[in-house]
Amino acid sequence: MNRIFIIAGEISGDTHGAGLLRELKALEPGLKVVGLGGPKMREVAGEGIEDWVETAGVVGLWEVLKMYRYFKEKMNDVLDSILDQKPEGVILVDYPGFNLRLAAGLRRAGYRGRILYYISPQVWAWKKGRVKTMAKVLDLMICIFPFEKDFYEKSGLRTEFSGHPMVDRVQTLRRDWKREPDLVGWFPGSRSNEVRRLFPLMMDAAKIISQAMPGTRFTVSAANETLAGFMRELADAHGMPEAKRWIETGTVYDLMQRAQAGAVASGTATLEAACFGLPYTLIYNVSWPTYVVAKLVVRIKHLGIINILAKREVVRELVQGDLSAVTLAKATLDLLTDTARREALQADLASVVATLGSGGAYARAAQAVHQALRQ
Repeated sequence: MNRIFIIAGEISGDTHGAGLLRELKALEPGLKVVGLGGPKMREVAGEGIEDWVETAGVVGLWEVLKMYRYFKEKMNDVLDSILDQKPEGVILVDYPGFNLRLAAGLRRAGYRGRILYYISPQVWAWKKGRVKTMAKVLDLMICIFPFEKDFYEKSGLRTEFSGHPMVDRVQTLRRDWKREPDLVGWFPGSRSNEVRRLFPLMMDAAKIISQAMPGTRFTVSAANETLAGFMRELADAHGMPEAKRWIETGTVYDLMQRAQAGAVASGTATLEAACFGLPYTLIYNVSWPTYVVAKLVVRIKHLGIINILAKREVVRELVQGDLSAVTLAKATLDLLTDTARREALQADLASVVATLGSGGAYARAAQAVHQALRQ
């Protein structure tokens, strides 16, 4: 193995891709890496990685349709690039809407190298029948949740459970801090369309909470300075310029350990919050066309991964029509005022997180890739 092509299309995928590449290069220092990702992957692999995650990381059916031409052109460019370069392997990191189509396109075009998938797509939630197709085009699936291994292998797809990388990250980022009384942490997501929908609701909920509990403090964590600036604009447009003082950048993991309670946008951050033991409410709001389509295809009872793993509602979910400033304020006040409720939630979170492995996830994933590409 001396050349691979790797693709990640979101901020979380960029993080996981970088972790995997770091371990792969330790196994094979001369490894050449090209592909699509983000700044973290570029830091590890160099200029061979095109930074596209800020453009590619859109969420929702309508949002993707608006960029259809862009993604079609990018798909054709990537197919041509891989077929021209003929790398020994292609590593697909999450991002199933693009990556699964790419894998199928490569096989149709006659690509004979290994196609490996890291961070398994959640087809068990929305399209179980697709696994048989995946088994025909993929050589290896590397999953991060324990129940996924049996699920994929039943369809003949070779699968390895690497453990969840968040376990390792928590070990390095954990602080010996006590939670600050009456501090609420808002986590409206890492994409602008999420922030546009959720941050105004958070501002309105804060008004209600402050009326019920004067002295409550609020902090909102922005994934980067671009989003922080966008939040400031939203605060002014919403008539709450004081909310600009809540905004922090790059402190998401610290805030998850400082806040007494919080609300977290559905996605990777909900698992991160669980790993840090934050008592939180899961919130989710997308365009109605996206939500209607999702309801038609999703086959699971719960949205949050913690609840899926627990097979019950450990974390309260406020989804679409159930989410409003009033319901968000009530859920947050319940966590702020009920000590027994917070402690029970934290105990449940710790129990679920314990199923995700004991660390070394990227190293195990890299070893699985290394072996698969040498077979």
